[in-house]
Amino acid sequence: MAKEIVPGSKAVIEFDAARCIHSRHCVLDRPDVFVPNVEGAWIHPDAATPDEVVALARNCPSGAIVARRLDGGPDESPPLVNTLRVRENGPLAVHATLSIGGTTVGLRATLCRCGQSNRKPFCDGSHTAAAFAATGEPPPKDSMPLERRGGVLEVTPTPNGPLKLRGPVEVVTGTGHTINRATELYMCRCGQSKNKPYCDGSHKAAGFLAP
Repeated sequence: MAKEIVPGSKAVIEFDAARCIHSRHCVLDRPDVFVPNVEGAWIHPDAATPDEVVALARNCPSGAIVARRLDGGPDESPPLVNTLRVRENGPLAVHATLSIGGTTVGLRATLCRCGQSNRKPFCDGSHTAAAFAATGEPPPKDSMPLERRGGVLEVTPTPNGPLKLRGPVEVVTGTGHTINRATELYMCRCGQSKNKPYCDGSHKAAGFLAP
């Protein structure tokens, strides 16, 4: 599915349908910029100010929306604190300067943790049809404040195994509580772990297959 690049007079909006998880922030917040269920053009950057366009992109958890300003103003900045948010019955939403499988992918991504996505390691919404159930409020772990909280976060999908995260990251619940701080984590992506969102080796018994 090709990425759409829509230039306006003061900002460009890029939309990658393959990354979209239909969180609907865009069409609910600014239905004049993102107009659903119409024929032809449906993205209208000039309906909002450049600041508003950048804010819309920032609110997209999957990174499907990226904004680039043409007026000389600042684009979206990398976060000061890298976060991995555990979404109830859904994916892991990561906000950081991201490298996934050795490729730079931007500042935001939603990563499959149900094991059913056809676009692994990215979420494609398959958790809904699969009736995936996993709390967004896992218990806290003892952890110390990180010396460095931002910077590059490397995500490596291990063959037939978990997502390996290297770099500073803080694990945050769906209600905004920080429950872990680490520089290396192994996150479940088979959907079978008894210690979600972390890997416990269940992928081996489950015969999980993923590159």
